[in-house]
Amino acid sequence: MRHVYIILSIAFLLLISCKETEVETIDNCINENFFSEYNTRNFDMGFSTWAYAKTVASVDDTYQFISTNSDIYSEHIDYMIPWNAWINNLPLPAEFTNEIAARVSRIITNNKLTLSVSLLNNSRDDLATDFDGSIPNYTALNDQVIEDAYFKHIQYLVNQFDPNYLIIAIEVNELLKNDPDKWEGYKLLMANVKTRIQNVYPTLVISESITLHNLYQVDVPNPEAFINEVVDYANTMDFVAVSFYPFFKGLNTKDGFQEAFDFLHEKITKPIAFAETSHLSEDLTVDSYNLFITGNECEQNFYLESLLTNAQEHNYEYIIWWAHRDYNELWETFPVEVQDLGKLWISTGIINEDGVSKKAYSTWGIVLNH
Repeated sequence: MRHVYIILSIAFLLLISCKETEVETIDNCINENFFSEYNTRNFDMGFSTWAYAKTVASVDDTYQFISTNSDIYSEHIDYMIPWNAWINNLPLPAEFTNEIAARVSRIITNNKLTLSVSLLNNSRDDLATDFDGSIPNYTALNDQVIEDAYFKHIQYLVNQFDPNYLIIAIEVNELLKNDPDKWEGYKLLMANVKTRIQNVYPTLVISESITLHNLYQVDVPNPEAFINEVVDYANTMDFVAVSFYPFFKGLNTKDGFQEAFDFLHEKITKPIAFAETSHLSEDLTVDSYNLFITGNECEQNFYLESLLTNAQEHNYEYIIWWAHRDYNELWETFPVEVQDLGKLWISTGIINEDGVSKKAYSTWGIVLNH
């Protein structure tokens, strides 16, 4: 399950910041005149291909929904890396090649594509594992053997997908937060891999995503130094790719959302893209963590309105809403040990688990068709 690390670092923060906050539910919070002050939309809108059930039909339906309701989409490759095969020139695992082939077979030709690939594991404190659970031996992340293998991995995926945007590593400031001793080696690794990729694909724009929820009001011993380091690094990229789930920070009002956006705009000098984001549409309870976060459809819609307005006024490249539909059916198939973790994003779609549109779906359509 993606983002396993988050619950470990913020569960108690969420409990404190969210449990005491109540948001009044408004029966009708759809503004039919929203975005009417703008003549044209100047950014792309889309979704990841995260499906809502473990069936071929749900996957097909997800790609069809994306084709109809977006002009960009994200293939998010955030799981194991076949290190042994890349390092020793062995055949790639069928589990890997079959997954990539299935995605490639569904490429949406009329939409732009952003390809996001994770170097890091779900805890964002080390390399992603191989398919047998191991990771390569290394002294520093920029060891030549790691560089060569990851370059092969990225080149393979770029050849398969031919993306418009490449995010070459996902949520990288989490590594600085969780294991800062690896950070310098990480930066050297990325510099070398990006240079090699750019030599092969000179027109491809490349970034590494950062989490806004662990940059804005970050909980580290020296937050100013941490923020300055991440911001300085992000501003060296072709564009700055952002991962943001505002409910992780207890944000649930228009003013709170805007404060986070303002923080981002004050710090970032390069073009911005929201590579993954979403917000709760109903209350979230995770009993095993004593966690309760309020949410409702209007609050979700207010976040989407804030996101779209900032995208327009600050000329974002694109925004990717993480999941188009609530994935209750998929969640029921998760192993018991990760079900509580999997609940975190379960109600963040703009379509509910029964296929019924939420209030945010109306806002999405208003702007998409503007």
